[in-house]
Amino acid sequence: MSTETGGDDLRVVLVTAPDVEVAERLARGLVEERLAACVNLIPGIRSFYRWKGAVQDDVEVLLVVKTRADRLEALASWVQELHPYELPEILGLPIIGGSQAYLDWIRTESSS
Repeated sequence: MSTETGGDDLRVVLVTAPDVEVAERLARGLVEERLAACVNLIPGIRSFYRWKGAVQDDVEVLLVVKTRADRLEALASWVQELHPYELPEILGLPIIGGSQAYLDWIRTESSS
């Protein structure tokens, strides 16, 4: 893995969903719309958080989305529009390096 070839123009985006059905629908749509190159689903995560004054404890599915930084705003808008949560988690994290071939693939497959 090389950090010299960087992915400053790329992002990993974390999104949680209430169940596998919603997660699959979001994942497929993100890839079909070219808002993401790839989405991994990790079922069975457990989330603890405060919502409207009460501590919540939910089992969710985590989407790990790979995309271009310039697609992040469109991706976030798309998820917010179709997500069943009032306030969905959408966190964009920078990619600081990786396999140059894989980073190039993300760039190509998530271009508009």
